[in-house]
Amino acid sequence: MTSCQKKEHKIEEEATFLVTTPLRLDTLVLKDYVGQVRSIQHIEIRALEKGYLQNIYVDEGQFVPKGKLMFQIMPVIYQAEMQKAQAEVNFVQLEYQNTKSLADSNIVSKNELALAKAKLDMAKADLALSKAHLDFTEVRAPFDGIMDRFQVRLGSLLDEGEFLTTLSDNSKMWVYFNVPEAEYLDYATRAKSKNPLDVQLRMANNELFDQGGKVETIEADFDNETGNIAFRATFPNPKRILRHGETGNILMPVSLKNALLIPQKATFEILDKKFVYVVDENSKVESRQITVGTELTHLYAVTSGLKEGEKILIEGLRKVRNKQKIKHKVEPPRKVLAELNQLFAE
Repeated sequence: MTSCQKKEHKIEEEATFLVTTPLRLDTLVLKDYVGQVRSIQHIEIRALEKGYLQNIYVDEGQFVPKGKLMFQIMPVIYQAEMQKAQAEVNFVQLEYQNTKSLADSNIVSKNELALAKAKLDMAKADLALSKAHLDFTEVRAPFDGIMDRFQVRLGSLLDEGEFLTTLSDNSKMWVYFNVPEAEYLDYATRAKSKNPLDVQLRMANNELFDQGGKVETIEADFDNETGNIAFRATFPNPKRILRHGETGNILMPVSLKNALLIPQKATFEILDKKFVYVVDENSKVESRQITVGTELTHLYAVTSGLKEGEKILIEGLRKVRNKQKIKHKVEPPRKVLAELNQLFAE
């Protein structure tokens, strides 16, 4: 047994472990923000007149072009009112013509002619008003959009202003997301007014939306309770994949200056704290706690616990013990990074 233990110890000492050093450089990281997807136009469709719902010409979820007739409220009463108003206009028109003939012959005064003209104008105004009421019995699409669920059914008795459905213009979508004050200041100091920031949208199924977006608007005020300010990104939506009310995650590039980067695989966790094995000048490994500021793809940006030039173990972390002396080989950090990129690309 003693012989076997010496043999295993010898093999363990002869194993060569790969180590590298942190890499300090400027880089970009995609910050993740929860976003709320909204249509550029999303309105409630309501009845402008009261009456029975006579016809529905569209269906739920249907795309409707601008001007298409969607709902018809029973127009009988309003048609009768318009006919009555038209008859009144015809009658007053005859009165006005007769009065004008008499005024031209100096039989009646100009005041009587002006009174007849006023009565005619009033009758025409009543006709226009009754025609507007009749037109309001037809509910048409104010823009191209997609219908939502109906809130009423055929034959329903509607009140003026009753909610019928909603209409959404999904040709473009607005995605709102909240940014902390510190990150807003970083963005504001480097933003170029003529070049909106490009962002991406990761949908609820964890896939990236196939259209890129641009940050076009920032709200005026911060939320005092959260310390955040709302950004709005605009995304083209030619295939109508995005719908009003969806959620997703905005991926916004944020620059990191003089970031100290190490591979994620060089770390291990103990009670939610991250550690690395640092190799000293005597080739002994020692565990050390680090603080991670930002997580990148297969990399960590370290804010404390490591210095530039210190050697850290990147392979065989489970095969070594604290204070153990090892045989190691140093890999340049840029080579390690290139290998990681190639590995994840495959």
